[in-house]
Order: sequence, then structure tokens, then C-alpha cells
Amino acid sequence: MQIAAQEYKTANRESGPYGITARQDGTIWFTEQKGNRIGRLTKDGDMRTFEVPTPDAGVMSILSAHTGDLWFTEYKANKIGRMTMEGTFTEFELPEANSSPYGLAEGPDGVMWFTELSGNRIGRITPAGIITEYDLPCEGSYPSYITAGPDGALWFTENQNNCIGRITVDGKITEYRIPTEQSGPVGITTGADGALWFVQINGNQIGRITTAGEITEFRLPSGNARPHAITAGVSGDLWFTEWGANQIGRITCTGDITEYPIPTPSAEPHGITVDSGGEVWFAEECDQIGRFTIQY
Repeated sequence: MQIAAQEYKTANRESGPYGITARQDGTIWFTEQKGNRIGRLTKDGDMRTFEVPTPDAGVMSILSAHTGDLWFTEYKANKIGRMTMEGTFTEFELPEANSSPYGLAEGPDGVMWFTELSGNRIGRITPAGIITEYDLPCEGSYPSYITAGPDGALWFTENQNNCIGRITVDGKITEYRIPTEQSGPVGITTGADGALWFVQINGNQIGRITTAGEITEFRLPSGNARPHAITAGVSGDLWFTEWGANQIGRITCTGDITEYPIPTPSAEPHGITVDSGGEVWFAEECDQIGRFTIQY
């Protein structure tokens, strides 16, 4: 497998790209945590940005919905945002103050689900902005990323409670404890094998959990790699960011791991996505968007 790396400077300095998503039309969209903007990047390198209405909103995760709209979390502003392709914004404030919305996923029920880091809840929001929230069993769980599972439920990481959580669309919650103590789970996604895959930012491992709750862990080759986000590839593999090691990692469903350095030193990679053509895109907090073109 051969990889060609490209990096694109954001249109503005001090932008701090964080979350990233790929639309079916081939465009890449990302949040600028520091710049308070939503960015758009085409494959030919054309970049455009859109100012988020609320100042210093703390835009974090972003997701392209099946309707074509973009949804994103506003960590500091305590809001969930929605944006059309033309740049029209709608913002929905959460019922409880200081909930810190963070992770985002489209559920099997066709609505958006999100995590509340400080609120210690999982939330659900309809296109009309109706919000329903579900309290987690343990205080201070710090729910982080969330993803739609293969079983019709949503799966999420509990960063401080060291668990993987599962919530049904009617709000029933189950938790599975991770074998490695204080592993700090963050990113999570569904793999081609029908299991959920997650990263351990403190445990320096990639975890795999079946829908029955069986967990397997795979140690990373690089020490203190601090893996952050993970996404499924198009060839049965998974790709993840290594914030501490300045690398992008790849793991097969059998646990084989390969790591690839990012050209720019100290790039601080966070969010990661794979487009429909199999190219890997990642947000670099150093004001760049990275791209891996892969030949198998």
C-alpha cells in the first residue's frame, strides 16, 4: 500500500481545525475551534469559510446528515448547530446550562444524537429542534464521541468512567467496563466486521467491542501516541489520529497496525474522516487539513 500526503493551509490563521466530515458530493467540511467558523474544502484545494453566528461558540464535532445539512456541536455556547450548503445557520440551545455538547452521530431513527461532556447526558435532537436528554448512570462519566451501531442502538465512550456505553433509541442505557484501567476512551466508530472500535488516549491502545460487550485491546507501536479519533475505511480497515505521535494510524479488523507520519511536525491531528473514494482526511490544529491518497 502506497500513501501520498497533502496538506492544505486554512484560509485564516488561528483557525484550529478540530472536527471533520466528508459529504457524498466529495466536499470536506470541518470546524474551526479557534476561528469560530465552519470550513469547506474541495478536492482541488478550494477553501471557503462560514462564520458561526454565536461568538466563541467552541465548535467541535461536525457531521453531514442524510438530508445534506451539516450538524455540529458548540461546546462553549451550549448549543447544537445546523447549517445548509448555502451557509444558513440555525442554532438550538440545550435545556440545561453548561452541558458542553461534544460528540455527534446520526441515529437509526433519522435524528441527531449527541454527548454532553459536562452535563453527563446523551441527547437527541429532531430537525425541528426538539431535544430529549438521558442521564448517565454514573456521575462524571464525561461522555465523548458517539456513533450509530450495527444493532440499531447508539454507542459512545465514557472518557472518565472508563466504559463504553450503549443507548437504545428509546433511552435504555447499558455500560461495559474497559479492561485497562483509566484508559481514557475518546473516538468510536463501527467497523466492517460489525463490531465497535474505539481509541484509548491514555491506554495507548485501540479497543474493539462486540455488540454482546466482549472487548479486545490492541497496543499501539508508538509510545504515548495519544489516539484521539477513529473512523472506518472503505477496505475493511479503520483509520485513527495519533495526537501525541503526530501520526495517522491504520488498523485492520484482525488487529494489524500501521502508522504513517504527518509531514508537518507537531500538527496536532484531531478529527478524521474517509470519503467515498477511500481518501483519508484529518483536521490538524496547526491550521491545516491533511489528506492521504491511498493506492492498495
